[in-house]
Amino acid sequence: MKRLDVAVIGGSIAGLTAACLLARSGHAVSVFERSASALTSRGAGIVTHPGLRSVLERCGSPAAARDLGVTVEGRRVLDQDGRVIAERRLPQVLAGWGRLYRLLLDALPPDRIRFGAALATVDHREDHVVAGFADGHRITADLLVGADGQFSTVRSQFLLAVTPAYAGYVAWRAVVDEAALSPTTRSAIGGHFAFCLPPGEQILGYPVSSLEDGDAARRSFNAVWYRPTQETALNALLTDTGGIRHALSIPPSRIKAEVLAAMRADAERVLAPPFTEVMLRAGQPFLQAILDIETPTMIPARGVALIGDAAFVARPHVGMGVTKAMEDAAALAEALDAAGGVVEAALAAFDGRRRAYGAAVVARGRELGAYLQAQQHGAAERAATERFRSPEAVMAGTAVPPDEILV
Repeated sequence: MKRLDVAVIGGSIAGLTAACLLARSGHAVSVFERSASALTSRGAGIVTHPGLRSVLERCGSPAAARDLGVTVEGRRVLDQDGRVIAERRLPQVLAGWGRLYRLLLDALPPDRIRFGAALATVDHREDHVVAGFADGHRITADLLVGADGQFSTVRSQFLLAVTPAYAGYVAWRAVVDEAALSPTTRSAIGGHFAFCLPPGEQILGYPVSSLEDGDAARRSFNAVWYRPTQETALNALLTDTGGIRHALSIPPSRIKAEVLAAMRADAERVLAPPFTEVMLRAGQPFLQAILDIETPTMIPARGVALIGDAAFVARPHVGMGVTKAMEDAAALAEALDAAGGVVEAALAAFDGRRRAYGAAVVARGRELGAYLQAQQHGAAERAATERFRSPEAVMAGTAVPPDEILV
């Protein structure tokens, strides 16, 4: 097989997975991450799936893939008074984002990642791709992999019409050390994938390992609170303490005190007591606008591939963002192996295999978020999506596309 020089733009989950797998196939891989140092997770939790664990094993972490995080036995729904109104057995493994990131970073061959490398341009020279960086550095590669997230610089070089579409609601995320929660709250939601469904809103949460090393003895509770928000109201939420308006998310330390105070007051007013406690005890909640991104192609130019959130961003309800990113990376590596390192043939096969899947995940996310989005519209639209608010709907299990398109 032909040995390729591969440049991976973005050193988060998708980029690290691609780099690990391509390096194990014998290619010369370099990762370029715009952040000045290793990424931090802010404590975010992720739902694991068999596909995620399978890819992690192939990256060289078989033992870790079998012990990624906290196992819960099922789901439960609380009413606004904290009573359990529905319950279902559904074992799942919930992991901390930082745990998975560290495993992949450690699996990457030494000296393969460069931090503080912000991509500026992508050009072509004969059969090669040329990447130019903000510091003036330029590199040449046989293949450039855009794994640089929802605001992808790689994607913006070729697909100007693809932009994030605001879904009409935001998510407040909070993580609290389990030891800081009351025994009542730990009993109610600490061992479950739990939900509460205030009118027009939704909050969910689950336990994750506190530490990047996955120490099960220390756990945190990770909560996500979805709140319909008019696009015009985003200005106040996403304008920071210095008066700077951020695009679709804001650094937690820059959220204005009055915005945090209003959120906490609302938590006491509308949430079940266990979830109220989580939101009040969270030291640094963070906020993001929920959006959709869908590309018409995952190979926007010769020798260029998009993976993970650079290609498709689905709403978090599907719980598939990290798994999708890792499976994109695996599919790209497999396509290159099958094509003997012939880049264009491999990219065509990769796009044919993964684009329909990405589009289906985005569509499923829109379906599951339809109730929240409909709160911005009239009574008829809200009534038409009411079924997605029922306890049975939220406990239905992991929301993935139909089996016939899983490839």
